[in-house]
Amino acid sequence: MHDLILKNGVIVDGTGAAQFRGDVAVRDGVIVEVGEVSGPARRTLDAEGAVVTPGFVDIHTHYDGQVSWDSVLAPSSINGVTSTAMGNCGVGFAPARVEKHDWLINLLEGVEDIPGTALAEGLTWDWESFPDYLNALARRRYTMDIGAHIPHAALRAFVMGDAGGDHTAVPSQGEIDRMEALTFEALEAGALGFSTSRTYVHRSRDGANIGTLSASAAELLGITAALKRAGKGVVQLISDAYLTADDDFAQAELELIRQVARTTGRKLSFTVQQTDDAPDRWRHIFGEIEAMTAEGLDVRAQVAPRPIGVILTFASTTNPFFITPTYRDCARDASTEQRLVRLADPAVKAKILAEHAHIHPPGMAAVIVQGFNRMFRMSDPVDYEPVESASLAAEAARAGREPADYAYDVLLEEGGHRLIYMPLINYARGNLDDVFGMMSGAHTLYGLSDGGAHCGTICDGSFPTTTIGLWSKGSKSGLKTPLEALVHGYTQRNAAHVGWNDRGVVKPGYLADLNVISLDELQLSPPKIVQDLPAGGTRLLQTARGYRWTVKSGAVTFEGGQWTGETPGQLLRGAQG
Repeated sequence: MHDLILKNGVIVDGTGAAQFRGDVAVRDGVIVEVGEVSGPARRTLDAEGAVVTPGFVDIHTHYDGQVSWDSVLAPSSINGVTSTAMGNCGVGFAPARVEKHDWLINLLEGVEDIPGTALAEGLTWDWESFPDYLNALARRRYTMDIGAHIPHAALRAFVMGDAGGDHTAVPSQGEIDRMEALTFEALEAGALGFSTSRTYVHRSRDGANIGTLSASAAELLGITAALKRAGKGVVQLISDAYLTADDDFAQAELELIRQVARTTGRKLSFTVQQTDDAPDRWRHIFGEIEAMTAEGLDVRAQVAPRPIGVILTFASTTNPFFITPTYRDCARDASTEQRLVRLADPAVKAKILAEHAHIHPPGMAAVIVQGFNRMFRMSDPVDYEPVESASLAAEAARAGREPADYAYDVLLEEGGHRLIYMPLINYARGNLDDVFGMMSGAHTLYGLSDGGAHCGTICDGSFPTTTIGLWSKGSKSGLKTPLEALVHGYTQRNAAHVGWNDRGVVKPGYLADLNVISLDELQLSPPKIVQDLPAGGTRLLQTARGYRWTVKSGAVTFEGGQWTGETPGQLLRGAQG
């Protein structure tokens, strides 16, 4: 007697091999037969007209706080993800001394846009050390399996105290040794690896740079020596190498990455995206990765399947007017509805527009504040390759109005809940051609979804759906990738990178993590603003259409996009299989 049989599906098995028609039988949470399956089952699902894939493996999320209070772990789980890695970019909540709880909340609120009030109420803090943290997670159940990196920023503060949050503070050799020892302890307890951040974009709620920003080679090599000593774990990091126009700085960062990979002998991945300031830097980085690989180093670029899109709205965190003094006054200590009432006042609008005209911030903030040619009304389904003629700037020109004045009125639509999509990163040339180039690289991993983070600004936990749905059908430029290669990228390849060799493939003996997808129907609805975080915290939540069923360890966790109540997922300690 099988527990579950999926019948009559087109199987895309995760290895990159050609798809084929067949059945999948599951018993005791494991795939036992693939092909033509007969015999009884406790439940049979008809996959006719659908593709059957392994469950997706998302190796770049930030559920480190959410796992304290939530078993569902949306948005990743509602986008076909059955295994996820968190603790990325050097941020997380362990190790953590009691006196550093508020500091860590402040850091995560700033870096990952997770409401501090939600974290303050939702975090259970039934841990201090990283092994304690893993033990706390092991007592809980989820819709998907989770693993965690030990984050550099939390580790630094644990060892160095207040100085750990100052990126100009240099740890003593004794402090480096202590961080190495704690990293080794974490790896032995089941940490996936070590993560760090070297980007100026990552700042605390108070605007301070993340403490790991300028960590020296001595510090990084000293800490990551733990991975070589343990003979396990991966390195994950983000660096400003991809966003700088300074060739010398980029090369120095890449040389440091090479040193870490060479010294540890472990797998390493890092963020690679495209910015307007350095639109071809990714090509340079890919060339350097090719050279590292030729040297025998296992180094990969983590890339995204679409623009990193900021969601602009008066009802959440970010909009073109959010840094004006009057807007900040409206948002301070006021509910969302109170803020919207004030913003609709013509006198308030006039004051904000007058202030906005004199604000010219540097860098990416300038695009958010003044880039009306990059702002688009969100459609249903969402168009992730919008053309400039559909922008708010173009609409304003056709209406004979100033862009800022026009955009303000658009944001007041739908009672102030109108959502505007701004492709901020990976859209320097107004199309997805460069994204396709990055995704097609020989040494890439599909990542960067940041599921669980950027609650009021970015909604990219749906990256797996875009990867499969958009790129199997093709971009507006006609670029497309075979479905088998896309599924491989989000299943076996990602799983193998972090050492989860028991999943990501539809074959007997592998974990029964599966998706049944109506590919023709696969698309994303616009995000909605919901208040389902602790303390009434607000976040953007995006649902997908086209997922018939998601199966985790043999249990059906989602049916037609709705949670079934099953929570077969658990903590994964290190490599599997």
